[in-house]
Amino acid sequence: MLLPAVLVALVFKYAPMPGIIMAFQNFKPWLGIADSPWVGLDNFQLIFTMHGSVQVIWNTLLISVMKIIFGLIVPVTFALLLNEIRQMSLKRSIQTMVYLPHFMSWVILAGILLDVLSLEGIVNRFLGLLHLQPVMFLGDGTWFRITVIVSDLWKEFGFSAIVFLAALSGINPDLYEAAEIDGAGRLQQTIHITLPSLLPIMAVVFTLSLGSMLSANFDQIYNLINPLVLQQGDIIDTYVFRNFQGGQYSLAAAVGLFKSVVGFLLISGGYYCAYKWTNYRVF
Repeated sequence: MLLPAVLVALVFKYAPMPGIIMAFQNFKPWLGIADSPWVGLDNFQLIFTMHGSVQVIWNTLLISVMKIIFGLIVPVTFALLLNEIRQMSLKRSIQTMVYLPHFMSWVILAGILLDVLSLEGIVNRFLGLLHLQPVMFLGDGTWFRITVIVSDLWKEFGFSAIVFLAALSGINPDLYEAAEIDGAGRLQQTIHITLPSLLPIMAVVFTLSLGSMLSANFDQIYNLINPLVLQQGDIIDTYVFRNFQGGQYSLAAAVGLFKSVVGFLLISGGYYCAYKWTNYRVF
């Protein structure tokens, strides 16, 4: 059963790795990797010396960190609340509704958000009924960041909660029965039984999410960003895509390698901290 997954990983993840060499070359397709001139670390220096690159890296880190933090807290909280529902039909209905956005592409969701959050959209009309000033959710830098984080949570929290619901179903019910005999309420059971039991899987999810620290979801940002919010909303991927189209293979390879190395270091550090602080081996 593992063979297809192993083959896919070998073909699409490991076989292309020799292309990393392009990050240290001025790659020319007609010359190939073997004959393209070497430039050393010039491509990496260019990443950090381009105009606005520091702001772009800061935007990427800020958006990614917020997504990782809330992307862990919200699904865990939702899983705990959903687990308290005893009526199975209601529970399944809620699960289905919150899972659906995950299967929609950002092209579709961006069109919906552009319509709903516009100055004439339903959200600002509702704010008008409350005698509040309209908000430029996608035209103001601060609100754009908030919109990006909240919309990503809305899309993914239901699907992300699946793994926590599975972990909840694996907790020994005898622990809850013993706690009830000792007089513990539902809140005390959650604090002293449920959350400690979820700690290993939370460490796994958090550690793996560190690998995407420098990604921040290109699909989402690319479909929502506009010239008004470039200063606060531009990330590494959209910056490179917008400014270096048309055969900039070496720069793209350098950016990819830089992101991969940082992601590897963060995952390794996250694994070490998870094992040291929680005394759990997450892998």
